[in-house]
Amino acid sequence: MIKVAQDWKDYKIIATGDGQKLERWGKLVLLRPDPQIIWKSDKALDKDKSVNAKYIRSNQGGGRWEYKGNVPDNFTIERKGLVFSLKLMGFKHTGLFPEQAVNWDIMQELIANAGREIKVLNLFAYTGGATVACAKAGAKVTHVDAAKAMVDRAKTNASLSDIPSDRIRYIVDDCQKFIAREIRRGNRYDAVIMDPPSYGRGSNGEVWKLEECIFDLVKECSKVLSDDPLFFLINSYTTGLQPQVIDNILKLCLKEFKGNSHAYEVGLPTEEGLILPCGCSGLWTGGQPSGNKRI
Repeated sequence: MIKVAQDWKDYKIIATGDGQKLERWGKLVLLRPDPQIIWKSDKALDKDKSVNAKYIRSNQGGGRWEYKGNVPDNFTIERKGLVFSLKLMGFKHTGLFPEQAVNWDIMQELIANAGREIKVLNLFAYTGGATVACAKAGAKVTHVDAAKAMVDRAKTNASLSDIPSDRIRYIVDDCQKFIAREIRRGNRYDAVIMDPPSYGRGSNGEVWKLEECIFDLVKECSKVLSDDPLFFLINSYTTGLQPQVIDNILKLCLKEFKGNSHAYEVGLPTEEGLILPCGCSGLWTGGQPSGNKRI
C-alpha cells in the first residue's frame, strides 16, 4: 500500500525522468536527482528554461547547486496553516520532505481525537515538519536533533506557523543518549516519532547503520512510552528496507502494549499522472480516547 501526500498548493512535481525530478517550491523551480526515477523522460529536464537551480552530483560524492538566475537564501512554503522556511542545502536538500504531509495529517487527526493532552517525542526531528504539525494539533512536543542548525530552523518554522512557545521543547543532543537519560529520569511520552538516518556517526565516532541499530532503538524508545500510548511512527528512506520489516519491528518491540500496527510506502503525485515513491513508514496506534494499558 502507498499513501500519497495531497493538498499541497506551494509544492508540486512537474516532471520526472533520467534520474531527476523537476519540482516547483513556491515560486522556485528546482531540478534534483532521485534514485527511484529509473525511467526515461520525453524531454531533457535539465534544458527546461523555468529551472532556477539544479543539483549536480560529484563523482567524488556529494555535489553542488548550480544557480540559474536569482535564488533567495531563504524562501517559505505553506500547507494547511503550517509554514516552513527553506533554503538550498548540501546533499540536494531544501529542509523539508513534502511526502511526510501524509503522516502529518494522520498524527494531527490522532492528537485532535485523543480527548486529552498528548506528549510527543520527535527523534531525529530535523527542521520540525512533524513537530510543527503535532504542536498545531494541540500536542506538547519534545524535539530532539543532534544538529543545532536544524533545531534553529525548526524554531523558525514553529514561529512562522504561530505555535505557542510553550508547546515545543527543543533539545540538541544525540538521540540514543537522550533516550537513555529519559529512561533513567522516568520521563514518559504518549507518542514517539523517529526519522533516523540510513548511516551516520556519533560525536565520539560511533557508527550508525539503520539496519543494525533500528530494532534496539525502537525497543529502548518503548521504555519511555506512557501507560496509555497513542502512536509510534517510524520513517525510513533506506533503499531496500521493506515496509513489512518496519511493521514487524513495531509488533515485536511494542508487544507489551495493546494496539495495532501497519506499514506503507509514502509517495508524491506528479503532473504526469505518476506516483513517485519516497520511502516508507510504520505506524503503531493504541486505543483512543479511553486508551489501552500495558498488558
